Amino acid sequence: MKSIAIIYGSSTENTKRAAEKIAERLSEYSPSLIDIYDGDEEAFHSNDVLILGISTWGVKDLQDDWSDFYHKLEKMDLTGKTVALFGLGDSFIYPDSFVDAMGILYETVAEKGATLVGEVSPDGYQFDYSRALKNGIFVGLPLDEDNDADLTNGRIEKWVESLKKHLD
Repeated sequence: MKSIAIIYGSSTENTKRAAEKIAERLSEYSPSLIDIYDGDEEAFHSNDVLILGISTWGVKDLQDDWSDFYHKLEKMDLTGKTVALFGLGDSFIYPDSFVDAMGILYETVAEKGATLVGEVSPDGYQFDYSRALKNGIFVGLPLDEDNDADLTNGRIEKWVESLKKHLD
């Protein structure tokens, strides 16, 4: 079984709660749950699968802890790693930059050689533009706790099930 780390940055606890829900649904894989605030690179090197959670702040800004860590990520070689992304955003107040941070993270991780999994259809989401939308599909799981909190559990459950084929 592949080793899994769920690595997140959270300013308002929403991304942390989403990470915990994902970990709970992956409990049979015994994932590690890691706050990027600690700045520890080891999880990136010692795990086969990385599930990265990030929120978008304002217009196209990364969550603070990810912003602080980003220079380390840009120097990593992620060849051979499987990476899935989830991102939190506000599609009502920021419809023109919905989950952009997830798109920024995607671009960097892809450039570093990772195999990305976990794409999600934009059907059912209301937004105008997202940097996380590539070729008409989200590069990971978008969540909107401000406007669609009632959809979060179902979206996470469906997404985690789609990831399981990449975890054995």
